Amino acid sequence: MMAVILAVALSVAFPAVTGQNLNGATVALPGAFAAPASFVYIAYVRGQQAQVDTWKPFVAQARLRYPALGEVELPTLPKSAGFFRGFIDGGMRNGIRDPAARAATITLYIDKRAFNTALGIAREDEITVLLVKPDGSVLWRASGPYDPEKTAGLDAVLAQTHA
Repeated sequence: MMAVILAVALSVAFPAVTGQNLNGATVALPGAFAAPASFVYIAYVRGQQAQVDTWKPFVAQARLRYPALGEVELPTLPKSAGFFRGFIDGGMRNGIRDPAARAATITLYIDKRAFNTALGIAREDEITVLLVKPDGSVLWRASGPYDPEKTAGLDAVLAQTHA
């Protein structure tokens, strides 16, 4: 399957949302994203963790060049699933032992339709990967598992962001 690179309109901004990380801290986004920018993985179902994991080696390499680059996972669920928050977050917490990884995993129980509309996400059957500034500016995006074609031009964006 041919990789599709999605262009981001300058007007796309990460919406204001609040979630809890797996250490139990409340996190307000986008302000809590690392400066100058963070990779943000938006996933909708547990099975999509495999897609997120395909991006980890690329981002680890990028962080060698740009140490301030952040990385955040956002399991994104409907508000109605908040009733099961303890069970859902507890299951994820049990699967992630590293406190830093728990801090970077922020579960969102939100109005997914409004969230997806704000970010221009049309499909939930694959992850969305964004590069986002703390002010919410979306600098780059891709969807699905990592593919080198998806990152064409990304190094220039990262270099400009970290200049």
